Amino acid sequence: MPTFLYHSAMQPARRKAIEVIKKRGGLILTHEALAEGIHRRTLYGLRDEGALIPISRGLYQLSDIEVPAEVGLVEVSKKVPNGVICLISALSFHELTTQNPHYIWLAVDRKARKPIIEYPPIRVFFFTGSFFREGIEIHRIMDHDVRIFNAPKTVIDCFRWQNAVGLDVALEAAREYLKRPESRPARLMEYARICKIEKLVLPYIQAMVA
Repeated sequence: MPTFLYHSAMQPARRKAIEVIKKRGGLILTHEALAEGIHRRTLYGLRDEGALIPISRGLYQLSDIEVPAEVGLVEVSKKVPNGVICLISALSFHELTTQNPHYIWLAVDRKARKPIIEYPPIRVFFFTGSFFREGIEIHRIMDHDVRIFNAPKTVIDCFRWQNAVGLDVALEAAREYLKRPESRPARLMEYARICKIEKLVLPYIQAMVA
């Protein structure tokens, strides 16, 4: 087939593929593209012409969209749908820390296999039972559902995992949370009881609200 006829035939498929990817927030996995009826030839053609940028193995991003800072959360969520964004990454999302996470902090159920992801870099923490189930929120980011622990649960998790995040980070997060009009110390203590660290957390919270 002459080159000009080949490109002409590809245009409708190309336009349809771009529309599908835009509806998905500008990110798509190879298996999602195939499920949407996008042919591999179309997908790889968009990649080769620069319309799609390969972010990691099997994950593509439209080159002409503005990618929010939370793109890493979306990438990890797509690859580990049963995981939950936690600790420093969740604090950053909720604007409760001055820390700049260099990887995505991810909680998975203790019975799950440890996920292996080439990019973005992740730190995996195994949570058990109610420690894992409680306090999960679903946030819509770039047209994808991302599971993130809510603000008070994240603060308490930081006390529980203070050896990993640092006590100073946990204290900063607690102070920032308690400054908010909607915050309730009782909410923090509720999660402290669930996480079985009530005695550890109580003196700090009492000092902050005194």
